[in-house]
Amino acid sequence: MTYDNRTEVRKVLIITLLLNLFVMSLKAVVGYSTGSLSLLADALHSVTDSANNILGLVASKFSSPQPDREHPYGHHKFEAVGALGIAAFLGIACFEILQGAIERIIQGGEPVRISLPELWLLLVVLGVNIFVAFYERSVGKRVNSPILIADATHTMSDIWVTISVIGGLIGVWLGYQWMDIVLAFPVALLVFWSGWSVLKENLPWLVDQMAIAPEAIHAIATSVPGVVNCHDIASRGVLGRQVFIEMHLIVDAPDVETAHHITEEVESRLSERFSPVRILIHVEPPAYKSEYISFEAGAK
Repeated sequence: MTYDNRTEVRKVLIITLLLNLFVMSLKAVVGYSTGSLSLLADALHSVTDSANNILGLVASKFSSPQPDREHPYGHHKFEAVGALGIAAFLGIACFEILQGAIERIIQGGEPVRISLPELWLLLVVLGVNIFVAFYERSVGKRVNSPILIADATHTMSDIWVTISVIGGLIGVWLGYQWMDIVLAFPVALLVFWSGWSVLKENLPWLVDQMAIAPEAIHAIATSVPGVVNCHDIASRGVLGRQVFIEMHLIVDAPDVETAHHITEEVESRLSERFSPVRILIHVEPPAYKSEYISFEAGAK
């Protein structure tokens, strides 16, 4: 049975979208009124938060885990594609931040002016960001949603960005104008790291990287009475979300019915260990031999 978490994912994304729009507006207004480059860059970062929520809503709509005629393996990869879109947005934000900081160094600009009430507004922004990050991560882990976990990672980077920006603006308030430009660079690095983390977590799903070590599957299958051996084991997907397993199973069975019962027991034990999982088993007679548990370079 495949769990469909899309309704809960969409609810969380709508709530966080509204909060991110609020945060983005506050940052943009304060950044524009003070002329702070680091805060305007942070507002740009928040624009990507809102765009990511919209992207996530679109992705979750099309990411049903249930198979159909056109997508017999389900639609989970739509959600992973959405997470990669988040990584792309982060890359764009990183470039914009660096470009703005370099232009300010070369061309100069108006001094930044910040007041104490504006600093308090930024602390409100920080509180909202912290709530969004922990809320999304908590629900994302509970329902196994990569789009929520990826977006929470992005928002977590936004927390550190906002903390550094507030620190810089406190320095500007005390008379150190250079802190606004200097802190724009670590902001860009944090944004880049967030994008790389999201990319690294979702590429294995899209390129069908091994999900489970074939030795672990082999050990479970051969523990079933009647199984002689198994080989050509393959797996893909993401543990805890959806895994697909294929294998060739050599069974010691006098008839098809007995072979069927043996394979059902293998499927039951694998499902108990790796659920949710879909398993395809090719049964072979006990005389068949193969030295390859899985696929290796040069294997025939």
